[in-house]
Amino acid sequence: MEVAETRRRDRVHDDRGQLSVEFTGTLPLILLTLAVLWQCALVGYTFVLAGNAADRGVRAAAASGDTGDCDSVGREDLPQEWHATISCSSGGDLVTATVSVPVPILFPGGPSLPISVDGRAAAAKEGD
Repeated sequence: MEVAETRRRDRVHDDRGQLSVEFTGTLPLILLTLAVLWQCALVGYTFVLAGNAADRGVRAAAASGDTGDCDSVGREDLPQEWHATISCSSGGDLVTATVSVPVPILFPGGPSLPISVDGRAAAAKEGD
């Protein structure tokens, strides 16, 4: 009789299924963490894209002397999903470019955060 009672007590305190319950409970937290990390990577990549587009655009405008080249060359390396606003100006011996890129939410081409990343660059005019 004592053996049967001990076995019954062991079954009551058994941990079978505990891993499944814990994993199911923490899965949303794991997915949320991955989404936040992915969003941080997109923000960083947007900074890289804005800076690179401004650098390339201002370099082209400084070499050609035409600020129209700034917009077209600045957009060459931008992926199509990232919609940027590029403005270039020339004053004296200096050409400046400002690129504004909205930060996408979780995937490029979809909705954007209410913030945008600005990339700025300047270069001296070359030639005459």
